[in-house]
Amino acid sequence: MDPRTLKIKAAAEALTYVKDGMRLGIGTGSTAEEFVRLLAEKVAAGLDVIGVPTSERTAALCQELGVKLTTLEETPVLDLTIDGADEIGPELALIKGGGGALLREKIVAAASAQMVVIADESKNVDTLGRFPLPIEVNRFGLAATTIAIEKAASDLDLSGSITLRMTGGEAFVTDGGHLILDASFGRIPDTRALSSALHAIPGVVEHGLFLGLARVAILAGADGIRTRTQP
Repeated sequence: MDPRTLKIKAAAEALTYVKDGMRLGIGTGSTAEEFVRLLAEKVAAGLDVIGVPTSERTAALCQELGVKLTTLEETPVLDLTIDGADEIGPELALIKGGGGALLREKIVAAASAQMVVIADESKNVDTLGRFPLPIEVNRFGLAATTIAIEKAASDLDLSGSITLRMTGGEAFVTDGGHLILDASFGRIPDTRALSSALHAIPGVVEHGLFLGLARVAILAGADGIRTRTQP
């Protein structure tokens, strides 16, 4: 089964969690975009929801397809966020940020009563870290921040390359005007310790470890849909 078909199946299952009148956080990335397309069909058929997009790209797609939008300033409490993930580990800990929207994604998820993650089965892992960890950083002091991240990682017995994300020969810039470092640490045994260490670095704006946010993960595979839950 091709990857897009799996993404569509996961997105369709996530749509069953959406109820009339909900205030939705709407994620970023290829799987989230399949959810937006299916959501737009339901909206066209009469479903009444309003969404907060986690990126300018998602906002543009929602507007194109007729999904009504709001902002967290206007609607600061959300019922449900549907988003993808780059990795899904134990206790539904996630790595996110491959699409570069991790800061807004985390803010929106934290403002939601529930977060449902949609992905294909390949994103399910025993230990996070196979996918490089995105770390959103301030432009100012980039070299010093990188050194501080390297030291924090070394203190936790983590190593690996930390590279500035590039696109078209230029540094990738997030919707918030920041840069992203991709840290190839490999297996991360203690995600909470790494999260705390990164948050203690002044130049780090946010990181792609999403801990304690997701409550449901919908995984699509060749054998069908599997749902993981976390109390």
